Amino acid sequence: MASFPCASAALITTLKLQPQFKTHPPTSLPIEKSQSISLQKSNYFTDLDPKNLDFRETISLTKQMTELDSSFYFPLLQECLDRTSFLDAQVIHGHAIKTGAHQDVFLMSFLVNVYAKCGRMEAARKVFDKMPRRNVVGWTTLMVGYVQKMQPENAIYVFQEMLYAGSYPSNYTLAVAVSACTSMRSVKLGNQFHAYIIKYQIDFDTSICNALCSLYSKCGKLKLALSAFRRIKEKNVVSWTAAISACGDNGDPMTGLRLFVDMLSEDTQPNELTLSSVLSQCCEIPLLELGTQVHSLCAKLGYQSNLRIRNSLLYLYLKCGCIDEAQILFSGMDDVSLVSWNAMIAGHAQMMELTKDNISACHYGIEALKLFSELHRFGMKPDLFTFSSALCVCSRMVALEQGEQIHAQAIKIGFLSEVVVGSSLINMYNKCGSIERASKAFLEMSTRTMISWTSMITAFSQHGWSQQALELFEDMKLTGVRPNAVTFVGVLSACRHAGMINAALTYFEIMQKEYKIMPVMDHYVCLVDLFVKFGRLDEAFNMIKKMDFEPSEYILSNLVAGCRSHGNQELGFQAAEQLLSHKPKDIETYLLLLDMYHSVERFEDVSRVKKIMKQEKVGKLNDWSWISIKETVYSFKPNDKEFPQSSLVYESLKVLIFKAKNLGYEMLETMEISEEDKEEEEKITSTSIYHSEKLAITFGLENLPSSSPIRVVKSTLMCRDSHDFVKYVSTLTGREIIIKDSKRLHKFVNGQCSCGDFGVLF
Repeated sequence: MASFPCASAALITTLKLQPQFKTHPPTSLPIEKSQSISLQKSNYFTDLDPKNLDFRETISLTKQMTELDSSFYFPLLQECLDRTSFLDAQVIHGHAIKTGAHQDVFLMSFLVNVYAKCGRMEAARKVFDKMPRRNVVGWTTLMVGYVQKMQPENAIYVFQEMLYAGSYPSNYTLAVAVSACTSMRSVKLGNQFHAYIIKYQIDFDTSICNALCSLYSKCGKLKLALSAFRRIKEKNVVSWTAAISACGDNGDPMTGLRLFVDMLSEDTQPNELTLSSVLSQCCEIPLLELGTQVHSLCAKLGYQSNLRIRNSLLYLYLKCGCIDEAQILFSGMDDVSLVSWNAMIAGHAQMMELTKDNISACHYGIEALKLFSELHRFGMKPDLFTFSSALCVCSRMVALEQGEQIHAQAIKIGFLSEVVVGSSLINMYNKCGSIERASKAFLEMSTRTMISWTSMITAFSQHGWSQQALELFEDMKLTGVRPNAVTFVGVLSACRHAGMINAALTYFEIMQKEYKIMPVMDHYVCLVDLFVKFGRLDEAFNMIKKMDFEPSEYILSNLVAGCRSHGNQELGFQAAEQLLSHKPKDIETYLLLLDMYHSVERFEDVSRVKKIMKQEKVGKLNDWSWISIKETVYSFKPNDKEFPQSSLVYESLKVLIFKAKNLGYEMLETMEISEEDKEEEEKITSTSIYHSEKLAITFGLENLPSSSPIRVVKSTLMCRDSHDFVKYVSTLTGREIIIKDSKRLHKFVNGQCSCGDFGVLF
């Protein structure tokens, strides 16, 4: 067997010795193979076989014996190992000392292993130090114990002791040493071991290369990990799994899946870890077709009931949007772990973001909250990831009441101090329009990270609390928390709401020069909006020209709307042409352009826009709104009469319109496009009396207590007419009205909106 030299200066100088080992100087004990001690046995003890006796009975009888062969203790210690019973092992250890069996190096090596597996490394070390002779098994066993006990530095020190003692490491010893380097995330030390392994020409050994592959993978060196894997002469399932997992852990799932195919072609049967890793990599790409084939292979190999595999399959189907398949799999699970529940809740939350249909999004949100409730009924205790996903759902649904209930549960269980939960609460209360409670949740956080500060700054700015947002940003800097790009989006947004152009430009400069943060699209959106809001259109255009990338559809749409609002047709048409060159996909963008061109009777441009819409297959504007009352969701569409109490709602809406007109409200025409309109190239306008959000708000006024805010979710941007109307309604009723449209949150209080009247379609 290849061996290390007795000492390695390069290796030793890399390490810092642990204090507990300073009392154990390196020793030079004889390393020749030990001789078992032969003890005279009485006839009574000769016939005693521990395999045929009860464990407790055997220990009890053992205490009465004074002479036993060392081989008698092995099955007893094995039983202690199986039971992880440290106390029983101590009893047997004491008796072995009494009979003199402790002189057997193999027995004591095994005892070191038992103590190590029981997590008692101090006891294991004491046994090891008192061994009259030490073989490579003893040294390696002690190293394994330290690695498993998450004390890899101690394992490396034991390896050094072994070298000083003149003992020869086995291939497995070297693999354990490399594993210790992996636990330490020390690629530098691992490289030293690798150099010795190459020097003694054992870099083809399966156990060593498996450990090297894992080391380089955990240290982000995928190329070296795969190189170690390819050196293995006899690859086993552990080798393949290590290489496949390395690809997944280092962002190269395609290579990992190719290795899996190679593994199958070489007739190596995967285990549950292999299959779990492969399924995770199918999620990353995602590859549903391959994932379903792996699912079939799991069933063929008998892993269909394995919890790890089922959770991986669950993630695959949820990531690929196959919610029904995931539900079938989840319902068929006999042993459902919290991981499974979290996956289902997070999967439904993800579907809310992926679907373009607000009604479907609402359905997925309701299912997610039902799962959260069922989790409690099944006796499961949610963790911080469960709370985070559930609060995310409440944010998306503007479901304040449900969010408050989840908040109460988080307090009860004791997760309120967790940063993830605290940040999720801030986001939930913000999205539900309760900035006061968001602020309270922030103040109650015991620890605040950059994400927490950024969430609160953003919340203040979205609600028009610009001064509070900027003051909080200064507090953040004083605490030493470094802002990121998202933080500055919140700061610039606060300046936009307050009309602070000079302050915004100052912060923009600080972001780049002091914090070395390169501006992204969202930063320019805030600045361009700010210039447009105050009619400084030339400066808005100049800002766009300074960008290092093409302007987005959103920023150009805002520019077109601003030019039209301020009566600058020339710049408006210039921005419109630039917008059309991007071939936008958003129907609201085309409505804006059609309305602008039609207002100045440029009918050729109207026809051109409609032709582009047809070429780009732009669909109809699906205007939906919904409101949740007593855990029931009511949805509305324009001119809808299929909902409950429709006659009452229409009559009440007419009364509201009449009262609003008396206060100065004037109806505005808006653009609507039907399928027939696109074919015939004709413009249709609507006075928007019965837009979906108007119906939803009126329904809420009729069915919610007078003290309750009205919370509505809308699938599209609010139009100018509806926005003006809701401001008057908030004044007439004295109610707080919160509308979350496709772009932002609008909070109407006493005739004012948090968006500053600049967050509407046209």
